Amino acid sequence: MDAEQARQVDSVLRRFGIRGVVAPADPEQLTGMWRVFDKADPQTRKDITADALAALAAALPASAPGPDPKGPSGPTRGFILPPKSDD
Repeated sequence: MDAEQARQVDSVLRRFGIRGVVAPADPEQLTGMWRVFDKADPQTRKDITADALAALAAALPASAPGPDPKGPSGPTRGFILPPKSDD
């Protein structure tokens, strides 16, 4: 994930109470890939990105199916306007 995605992931993890420190994988490369770690210390931290995302997925409620991509299946309301005649 990039820095912007990392900010979003950090916010969501905090909202759901999931532990983790979102930081650059390479502390010297702030524009590179970001991961979720167990600690902030780059020398002793362990990558827990997969565990954090799995915990987040488990915390989210199952979503209802989305709208039918083919459109509504029943009647719809609306107006039918006759074409203007050039009289």
